[in-house]
Amino acid sequence: MQRSLKLIFILAVALLGVGGFTASSHAEEKMANAARDAGVTKTIVRANVDKKGNVTFNRKIPANAVNPIVEVNLEDNKLAGYQDDYTQGYRHGGTYIKNVVVALQKQHHYKRINLVGHSMGNLEIINYINDNVNNKKLPKVAHLVAIAGHYNGLVGEHGADAKVDAQTGEPEQQDSAYRGLLGLRQTFPKNTAVLNIYGDVGDGSHSDEDVPVNSAKSLKYLVAGRAKSYQEVEIHGKNAQHSKLHNNSQVNRLLINFLWRK
Repeated sequence: MQRSLKLIFILAVALLGVGGFTASSHAEEKMANAARDAGVTKTIVRANVDKKGNVTFNRKIPANAVNPIVEVNLEDNKLAGYQDDYTQGYRHGGTYIKNVVVALQKQHHYKRINLVGHSMGNLEIINYINDNVNNKKLPKVAHLVAIAGHYNGLVGEHGADAKVDAQTGEPEQQDSAYRGLLGLRQTFPKNTAVLNIYGDVGDGSHSDEDVPVNSAKSLKYLVAGRAKSYQEVEIHGKNAQHSKLHNNSQVNRLLINFLWRK
């Protein structure tokens, strides 16, 4: 039996710190709790994924849950073994997302899901979509929310702040991870609405201190030509800093309005 009226909200978070990739087990709680406090859902579940890709939930989603939220925590949040090849690393991370979705399908056969990512979580989510776009056994992605996604590289990496065409979003330079996603221009799901949120702290770097604005904006070139809709929102000021974007009341409102029109 397909559950066509309920949407799963999967929130994958990976934080980028100065010293490298780090993650907080509480990183997604502020956003999830904001949705609960807005009356969107009463059900928040945590999915833990070990380094072998095995998924365990802290509790089962009730059969009658409305808009259940699944917080995804990856044990392999640093993508160990792939630090010399993040192009393949992000694809490997995409299998973690798939494993969570498959595990959810064993609980309830959901027809649609929403995917929300922050930082590296975005690269894992977009690779999940890219690698599974034709897999009809998986639920359709109704909404994709990208927060601080470094689709074309990080601050300090060659070409990450390359100029982006204002109309198409095409970056003048493309890193290998980005080039591996170009097929999405022909395959991205047409029924998926996309919201791209990124930050500029206003210090002249045109970044959130970790992700250049132009790197985040390059998502447009990959998906906007096919997506059901595509929106960009730039957050400004000190609360636009990379790790603060997932604990930002403006971002929470944008997310809730986009996903549930509350």
